[in-house]
Amino acid sequence: MIKKLVFTILLAALLWTVMFSPLTAHYLNFWWAMTASAATLSLLATILRPRWWKELRFSLSEVLLGVSIAVALWLVFWVGDKASQLLFDFARPQVDSIYGMKEGESPWLLTLLMLFIIGPAEEIFWRGYVQHSLSGRINPNAGFIITTAVYALVHIGSCNFMLTMAALVAGFAWGLLYRLFPQHFTAIILSHALWDVAVFVWFPIL
Repeated sequence: MIKKLVFTILLAALLWTVMFSPLTAHYLNFWWAMTASAATLSLLATILRPRWWKELRFSLSEVLLGVSIAVALWLVFWVGDKASQLLFDFARPQVDSIYGMKEGESPWLLTLLMLFIIGPAEEIFWRGYVQHSLSGRINPNAGFIITTAVYALVHIGSCNFMLTMAALVAGFAWGLLYRLFPQHFTAIILSHALWDVAVFVWFPIL
């Protein structure tokens, strides 16, 4: 089990580095690469832990909770963006470079990809498989901490401090929620998908 888990994490690190690295980013379409990578990892997660879907609960309360989490996280990032601009001269240019990745892409296409593939697939892999597996093998707190750290570290290849910190903050939030309230995995997945679309397409933080 541990070898398969390590393999998937290393694969995620490789895929994220290829997608985000300034050395390779020009050779591929980021959004299709992200979609393919996230889908591949979620497929592996499903093969290695085929019963993750039993944690899902579909109800109006889960939808409302997911929306509330996404809104709260967007507000955290809005505040963080303003604070980082006061503290670091490089903050805004790095954030702008992240938003630059959507230039020339259809907002409707990005919305569909993030809502139905990228956001859900990331949660299925990182929380539904990686964190769940580490929590069972070590303990829930260690599983949460390790997964949060790795989720941030796979973004280091971007050479973008703000992106890596964004991954750390968002990963911490979703990981903590999964640690404390695994019964609300549906809401966590929904919040990730909604937050992705909100911060990149609907309500970008400018």
